[in-house]
Amino acid sequence: MDWQGIFHGFVTVLQPENILFVMFGGFLGTIVGMLPGLGPATAIAVLIPVTFGMDPTSALIFMATIYYGAMYGGSLSSILINTPGDGSAVAATFDGYQMAKQGRAGPAIAITAIGSLIGGAVAVIGFMFLAKPLASFALQFGPAEYFLLMLFTLSAVVALSTGNLVKGFISMGFGLMLSTIGIDLQTGVYRFTFDNVFLSDGIDFLVIIIGVYAIGEVLYNYLTIDKPAGKKTKYGRVWITKDDWKRSKWPIFRSSPLGFLVGILPGAGGSIASMMAYSTEKQLSKKPERFGKGAIEGLAAPETANNSAAVGAFVPLLTMGIPGSGTTAIMLGALIMLGINPGPLLFESDPNMVWSLVDALFLGNIFLFLINIYMVRVFVKVLDIPSKILYPIILVLAFIGAYTMNYAIIDFYILIIFGVIGLFMKLYDFPIAPLVLALIVGSQMEQNFRKSIVASDGSLDIFVGSPIAIVLLILTILSLIYPLIMNVRRKKWEAKTDEQSSL
Repeated sequence: MDWQGIFHGFVTVLQPENILFVMFGGFLGTIVGMLPGLGPATAIAVLIPVTFGMDPTSALIFMATIYYGAMYGGSLSSILINTPGDGSAVAATFDGYQMAKQGRAGPAIAITAIGSLIGGAVAVIGFMFLAKPLASFALQFGPAEYFLLMLFTLSAVVALSTGNLVKGFISMGFGLMLSTIGIDLQTGVYRFTFDNVFLSDGIDFLVIIIGVYAIGEVLYNYLTIDKPAGKKTKYGRVWITKDDWKRSKWPIFRSSPLGFLVGILPGAGGSIASMMAYSTEKQLSKKPERFGKGAIEGLAAPETANNSAAVGAFVPLLTMGIPGSGTTAIMLGALIMLGINPGPLLFESDPNMVWSLVDALFLGNIFLFLINIYMVRVFVKVLDIPSKILYPIILVLAFIGAYTMNYAIIDFYILIIFGVIGLFMKLYDFPIAPLVLALIVGSQMEQNFRKSIVASDGSLDIFVGSPIAIVLLILTILSLIYPLIMNVRRKKWEAKTDEQSSL
């Protein structure tokens, strides 16, 4: 562990402006996280233009704490109105809302804050130990290994995203197609520009991201804007009893490393981590019948895991330039726009940035715990904001953000087009994460493939020419086979259940 780097990181984070970014980012992330249908990806997509002109380290700290804060905030609406802020907070509805209905919303909110604090702290420590060795290992990667790593990442995102495998591949293919628009970097040939000079550098991926996430989400939510909101529940005293802690402590300590390790895996993210933690604790419990009926351990485990996974997702992002979740994929695009190239050399070229981020997450973790315990009444009032006021504000921010990318009117048309595409994808259950990730890494993937082919004189043997390449190829195949196996097992289980119910 680089103790000197960690110390210098604290010096940077403790500068007044960076402390403000930690506090404001965490506060803003918590609010966005608890708003149904939005979540951290939308928040960061809309606010990326705000970071232009900022110091890159401060910009990274700001985006990271928004992401982290949203992991905290998502549970509040799950517990109080049975409406998760985003996918990673879905598991909190299983027992959190039941606790609220039993008059125990206060302990439910408290245990999510405690679990998030411990899970985040364990994950930050794991980051400190694993990040630099993983970055050193990544230095052994050549063009072939990087191509296979990106291929594995895309296949993992497709396999683990919501929706069926075919829709995931369609979304990924669309993203790869979009990444080819513009001048070919190797030959100088114009591709798919339709003689439009504004497309010679390709479509700005941040405009597409704002379109499919922000505009698409707003259009989708407008379809349900007149539906009555869930009934809010009073929460009472926000703390737990000794018995609550006794039942929750081991699920919290088990879910912390589980969430971190799942977060490192490309494409998994907080949703998978929280569901795995919930399922694991239910299987280990001596009284599994409690789960789904207000078991505090059934709330503590997934909320610990999703915060731990949020930190874990930064490990592949910073060490190899590969995002571990849909939100970190957006952050990757923002970092590239800020002139930062995440990867193993980042630890050598700008170690202060990396350790400043780690220390910011550690301090942000403590800050978010305090505000979630002592400022619950303020956050709950956000749920009273009418959607008809909230969504137009988001639309305005999205259009301002898109225009400030290139100051070109054509970006407005692109924004609207991809907003409609985002709405279509939501309505027909096409996963957005594969599109975004393919769009961001597509160009690098293509260039690494072509470099590999040139280096091997056209032979494909280079893709099995090293142990790392072989392992990545095997992992790619397994990631595609896994959902097919699970689908077969699910159908057999459903058939068995139907057979037993008919007897």
